[in-house]
Amino acid sequence: MSALHDLAARAFHAFDPEDAHGLTIKALSLGLGPRGGVDDPILRTELAGLRLSNPVGLAAGFDKNAEVFRPMLRAGFGFVECGTVTPLAQAGNPRPRLFRLSEDRAVINRMGFNNAGLEPFAARLAQARAAGVVGANIGANKDAADRIGDYVTGLRRLWGLASYFTINISSPNTPGLRALQTRAALEELLGRLAEARDGLPAEGRAPMFLKVAPDLEDAEVEAIVETVLANGLEGVIVSNTTISRPPLRSRFAGEAGGLSGAPLLSLSTTVLERFHAAAAGRVALVGAGGIACGADAYAKIRAGASAVQLYSAMVYEGPGLVGRIKRDLALRLRADGFSALAEAVGAK
Repeated sequence: MSALHDLAARAFHAFDPEDAHGLTIKALSLGLGPRGGVDDPILRTELAGLRLSNPVGLAAGFDKNAEVFRPMLRAGFGFVECGTVTPLAQAGNPRPRLFRLSEDRAVINRMGFNNAGLEPFAARLAQARAAGVVGANIGANKDAADRIGDYVTGLRRLWGLASYFTINISSPNTPGLRALQTRAALEELLGRLAEARDGLPAEGRAPMFLKVAPDLEDAEVEAIVETVLANGLEGVIVSNTTISRPPLRSRFAGEAGGLSGAPLLSLSTTVLERFHAAAAGRVALVGAGGIACGADAYAKIRAGASAVQLYSAMVYEGPGLVGRIKRDLALRLRADGFSALAEAVGAK
């Protein structure tokens, strides 16, 4: 059955990429998605206290409005991250803003945090709090007078509804957003979020992760780790899309926006290794960027990731990809003598 879903996903390539994505969301909401089987016990793990049946997560950007997290959990993902959601609905950047680079197995997007806003997002999460591990990726409205205040608003509104929160300051498609990665701005942002979290009900406490860009220098990596630790965040997601452009073959290579997919694998994994060295086990790391097979996921884990996330590869491989990655990952763990996934984290 997953093969049929994979064929359907590839058939959507006849459509504009954004229209194809909309059709995919509609099909999933109608119950037409694949069903994953029982996970191999060797894949069980913990991520900042979250118990996962497997470490393969769906990255933010696929389910922007928390419409299909249940079908994606049923498809076999160990956790699903919804968003990015901003306090107020916004249209995002003008179309076209999403491009398939088929020759490069890559995607360029300049979506601009298009989403329906916090209220419908919160209402959907509230209807299915026991569905599984579902995270909320929160951001700031493009025209917000107080961008940090937008993150605090998102945290407060979704408190008790999300399994974890991701603070997205690394999208290249909202002007000035990445400036929040500088140490002074980051200290203010994370300080205000930590203060807000401390004032919320303890029974709804959920881990917070910072999602960073892959376009960072070593000194920036070290500063981010220390700031994350100082403000009590539990983890870092490495990484978002890149504004760099490795050699690409597609005619869309010159489009503005963030590049994801296969060309991001090496860069994002190298930056992940730097975060692993700087963190020295003090914060959890999630590896994202370019994962398209079990070997890619395994490389992220051995580089220091306790879990991984993917999205772009599904554009080319279909939803059956998650099952193939999990099967291959289990085989690789056993072949290398590991009895649990956690043993392989940082084993490179």
